[in-house]
Amino acid sequence: MQAIQTQKDDEIDLLKAFQTVRAHTMELCEPLETEDYIPQPTVDVSPPKWNIAHTTWFFEEMILKKFAPAYQEFNSQFGFLFNSYYNSIGTRTRRDNRGDLSRPTVAEVFAYRRFVDEKMCELLAGNLSEELRDLIVLGLNHEQQHQELFLTDFKYTLSVNPLYPVYKKDFALVERGEELSGGTIEITGGIHEIGFEGEGFCFDNELSRHRVYLQDFTIAKNLVTNAEYLEFIEDGGYTDFRFWHSEGFDWVNQNEIAAPLYWQKIGGEQFNFTLDGLRKLKLDAPVCHVSFYEASAFAEWKKMRLPTEFEWEAAADKFDWGLRWEWTNSAYLPYPHFSKAAGAIGEYNGKFMVNQMVLRGASVATPPNHSRRTYRNFFHAPLRWQFTGIRLAK
Repeated sequence: MQAIQTQKDDEIDLLKAFQTVRAHTMELCEPLETEDYIPQPTVDVSPPKWNIAHTTWFFEEMILKKFAPAYQEFNSQFGFLFNSYYNSIGTRTRRDNRGDLSRPTVAEVFAYRRFVDEKMCELLAGNLSEELRDLIVLGLNHEQQHQELFLTDFKYTLSVNPLYPVYKKDFALVERGEELSGGTIEITGGIHEIGFEGEGFCFDNELSRHRVYLQDFTIAKNLVTNAEYLEFIEDGGYTDFRFWHSEGFDWVNQNEIAAPLYWQKIGGEQFNFTLDGLRKLKLDAPVCHVSFYEASAFAEWKKMRLPTEFEWEAAADKFDWGLRWEWTNSAYLPYPHFSKAAGAIGEYNGKFMVNQMVLRGASVATPPNHSRRTYRNFFHAPLRWQFTGIRLAK
């Protein structure tokens, strides 16, 4: 898996990169009907309309308003509507109200996107400072993050519809598997270098590269499959407190959790809701849409554990990854010498470094060229609408 670019930032054709990334978002929109753009069934997912507007807002707010001479914003109210969490920029609509916005219309949002794209292309045709180039590359990576969120959020929205609608035919994603070679990889302990180093883009939470000491450990070559996870369920895994963190077992009981998200048992057989509708569970595919609580409980049941994020990174070159975001047993915390940038950009990662767990790798929903070994994703322990999976260690 490669980062969005392999050249130095000053060697990238940013105009081409901008057009490519923005076009991919439009490709994701092609299967949608107008009515699909608005619903928001839970606070954790955003409507498609909001996702495509927010990524446009990023380029307008962070770049055009600051670097494009005499730029006139498309609509003065959009700054409030489509800001996500940047307190330094100003107030914003509440996260759980994003689906309440029938206006602006979908057509207006696409007009906004076309307007900003035109102004960005004009800007990109000129001479760019290093600061501006860095912001544009960050904006492209930000949009790629939202392309994955577009799919994961919309999948959840479709899943609450009793008709089990199809987003795109033959686009199940979760059914993609790997060649199951089995076994584990032995990693010798000692000092390992962790974190991003070199040329090209990374997020600030991947800096700075530092040394950690690891004990000898083993890590599985393959992700846990649906078949293996089904054994955990059938062995009473969800009802046996011994495998669970106390908070996790409370979550199971309070929410009546008995299987991964989107699993349904129909006529004695397990089915799985996918972006291609309801399909029979493919047993050899990696299990998907599990919370940290579930991943940890399964590992305990197997008399193993989840790897730390440092173990995962130290071993990642020795196994295939990229089908699932893989839960680690590491809290999301800053690396040594981490510092937040001034202004809104400093709010991108640092302020979320509490009460979240790190996931490593990428998933089948991750856009092309948007993954690397040092990438640190992070979510709260009960969340599972992302394409999350399990790799065991010992």
